[in-house]
Amino acid sequence: MNMQTTTRLTTAEAALVEAFGAQVGDLPGNGAVIGTRDRLLDDLKKSGLPTRRIESWHYTDLKNLFREVPEANGSAGVSAVAPLIAGSSVLTVLQGEADAKVHAEGFSVSAYKDALSDGSAVKGLTALDKDDAIGRINGSFVRDGFSLSVPAGADLADPIEIQALHAGGQIHTRFPAVFGAGAKATIIERHRAETDAAALVSSISDIALEDGAEVTWILLQQQGAADTHLGQIRVSLGKDAKLRLYVINAGGKLVRQELRIEVEGEGADLTLRGVNLLGGDTHTDVTLVLGHNVPHTTSTETIRNVLFDRASGVFQGMIKVAPDAQKTDAKMACNTLLMSDDADFSVKPELEIFADDVICGHGATVSDIDRNHLFYLMARGVPENKARAMLVNAFVAEIAEELEDEKLVAPLEELISDWLDKHA
Repeated sequence: MNMQTTTRLTTAEAALVEAFGAQVGDLPGNGAVIGTRDRLLDDLKKSGLPTRRIESWHYTDLKNLFREVPEANGSAGVSAVAPLIAGSSVLTVLQGEADAKVHAEGFSVSAYKDALSDGSAVKGLTALDKDDAIGRINGSFVRDGFSLSVPAGADLADPIEIQALHAGGQIHTRFPAVFGAGAKATIIERHRAETDAAALVSSISDIALEDGAEVTWILLQQQGAADTHLGQIRVSLGKDAKLRLYVINAGGKLVRQELRIEVEGEGADLTLRGVNLLGGDTHTDVTLVLGHNVPHTTSTETIRNVLFDRASGVFQGMIKVAPDAQKTDAKMACNTLLMSDDADFSVKPELEIFADDVICGHGATVSDIDRNHLFYLMARGVPENKARAMLVNAFVAEIAEELEDEKLVAPLEELISDWLDKHA
């Protein structure tokens, strides 16, 4: 690295470069993987972290917002927690290291570091485009995670819960998952801080649904108040595949959660639901890029946001309909409650349509609690603070109720209620 390149780097960018130099000798991977890591880091070094000049990062100036890289903390003691749903198959990644001694019934699982070590993971270590900072950071530093495979025709009665828990430091994980034709499964992916120590977390989940697979994937992000969480979900849907994707953000200081979804098979259906619970001085960005690439596919996306204190949030939703994707039916909505005059939320819905026989639409609202609803409850003896809490809870709990499975709905409603009780 020459001196001219070094002076162009911000403090955080230079810290990433230094962290890679310090860790590269210990990162798992054969020659091909190490070479790919080097290229990804070099690309990141040349381009720098994205700024608001890049359209897809306009509301999240990562170069300015991301300022510190915590020291690696590989020896921190973290223990597994009780699963969200009793009876789940629990896969733990503690301080970035997967527990390879897991019992898998009805599916296969292996530590992702094994795929790095033998080189089979190299094809997945890619940046999706020139502005994919998350792909470059994760591909450079990823150490472990789990590779999941649910065989064709399998019907898993109990959820699989991935627990990615940490006590600060640098955590970089990956979760590729393949669901065979006609497979049915529920996956709960939990990212949670167990201490107040600052962390840099990057995580990518590569999800492939083959023909006729039906999957519910629930992402729960509960990082600490000082944490940076850079997440990405990459999805491919085959013919007649059905994915219900639920994303709940309830923590972190700087959060960017990207959803990169490609609908590749006719008859495929996507249901995306998101809940962003934002308080303190968090900045949380959910960015969706959804490609309808073939005819006769459907999708619905509903995002609910509640903001307190000085929180700021972003939802960017791009739906792309390819020229051959006739009969696409895609609808997107984003609804926001601002509970503080100091909070703000930016919404950017987009449609890019190249087919002429489609039904596509989007809508967005930003408001305070409906005064009529508040008056109704208060007129019946409910104190104002309790009435406001009830209305906010109902606003977001409605999303969880769409799961229509009480064993899933109840713990998610409790999680949402607990967060609101602490912040309302």
